[in-house]
Amino acid sequence: MSAIKLYVPRDSAALALGADDTAATLAAEAARRGINIELVRNGSRGLFWLEPLVEVQTAQGRVAYGPVEADDVAALFDTLLAGGEHPLCHGLTDDIPYLKNQERLTFARVGITDPLSLADYQAHEGFAGLRKALALSSSDIVQTVLDSGLRGRGGAAFPAGIKWRTVAQAQAAQKYVVCNADEGDSGTFSDRMVLEDDPYMLIEGMTIAGLAVGASEGYIYIRSEYPHAVAVMNEAIARATAAGFLGDNILGSDKTFRLQVRKAAGAYVCGEETAMLESIEGKRGVVRAKPPLPALAGLFGQPTVINNVITLATVPVILARGAAFYAGYGMGRSRGTLPFQLAGNLQHGGLVEKAFGLTLRELLHDFGGGSASGRPIRAVQVGGPLGAYLPESQFDTPLDYEAFAALGAVVGHGGVVAFDDRVDMAEQARYAMEFCAIESCGKCTPCRIGSTRGVEVIQRIQRHENRPQQIELLRDLCDTMLHGSLCAMGGMTPYPVLSALNHFPEDFGAHDAAE
Repeated sequence: MSAIKLYVPRDSAALALGADDTAATLAAEAARRGINIELVRNGSRGLFWLEPLVEVQTAQGRVAYGPVEADDVAALFDTLLAGGEHPLCHGLTDDIPYLKNQERLTFARVGITDPLSLADYQAHEGFAGLRKALALSSSDIVQTVLDSGLRGRGGAAFPAGIKWRTVAQAQAAQKYVVCNADEGDSGTFSDRMVLEDDPYMLIEGMTIAGLAVGASEGYIYIRSEYPHAVAVMNEAIARATAAGFLGDNILGSDKTFRLQVRKAAGAYVCGEETAMLESIEGKRGVVRAKPPLPALAGLFGQPTVINNVITLATVPVILARGAAFYAGYGMGRSRGTLPFQLAGNLQHGGLVEKAFGLTLRELLHDFGGGSASGRPIRAVQVGGPLGAYLPESQFDTPLDYEAFAALGAVVGHGGVVAFDDRVDMAEQARYAMEFCAIESCGKCTPCRIGSTRGVEVIQRIQRHENRPQQIELLRDLCDTMLHGSLCAMGGMTPYPVLSALNHFPEDFGAHDAAE
């Protein structure tokens, strides 16, 4: 009798919720009953409220059960193996509305495959993009990325193809590709899921970038708080190299691309590309003045492509299926999809990959299920700790880079953190300033001193000390930080502060102070 195939995620979110115990108990129960099972440790589907999510392969497809704790296994076992009904059963995994209503392009394999299986990866379109890229010229690869409309998914939303073209046209004996995996924004985890749950996709995307610009060396800069991601990427690099997908003579071509992991040291500012380069070079993570641009003088002074994980991980599907396929998703200048990450006070936190153009309200209610507390959602911060707070009146704004910019907000990395009506927005504004003061690299005065003064001003407002004057001072300070800071650390801190002040003036005792 062939083995019954069961899937239990090895993703960090699932592990934190007891997935290892669930997997071990399933194996022990099968052994006790003399039943032959094949236990696959896959990635997470991104439905975190159902983790640990156990799936069983049936003739109809994979059937999902969750959340399955170790204590549930014995009573559930017979039903589970047959894919039968049970209070923890959610039917066919692909038919769960949360998943069925997504457009998974970058995350097409995540939760389906064994992350470290090269055979599994290739069975699901893996390395198809690389094989096509090897048959193209450098300029044709760059043009494909340009035509797709892919923009940087790390926050700045700069067209990836323009950056690649700049590096490709630069004259240098050595060029680099650097992946910024220092995912430090609040409520974000899509980078981590790629690193842990589909590492070959990132390897493939970086290799294609290397072919496009003439780079033979690549670095993945991973935040130190992601030990599982570091371990998985190192193992995936070793396996891909041994199989000929990395290193010298890639897939029998004369092309070379080598890849290595660098572990970050815990500084938020190293998510800024030039501070990250300093860190990789073994120096203190301090922002560099521009120009020169990293595309011309980046890592070790050489031309360097720097992209976020999701940007590079999206490249394989663009090469495999064509620029027009990818550009067919989205709206305006925001083409393709973005993996939005739902967190905070929501019933159904998790990952939702959708084409640009859906509204924040659809994300919060159709996918997120509304607040976990059952109370009204009062504010949502999109784009990390430096993103603006949006009030309920702006929830119908389409998720699009330009539409958000028109509101003084950012889509950023796609992190969405929801707050119910008990949130104190003055305290949230103070936290934003305090975060900047703690994480500032200290190189420029507006960020280093302005954030510290900002905390003091907001505290005076909270203590009811001459509020109108302090609010005016806070606005002036934000203007200085916005226009005078060397990088986005200080330059974006005013976004959450001013949005909280403008949309929720009552929390500052400033009903007449909102603009």
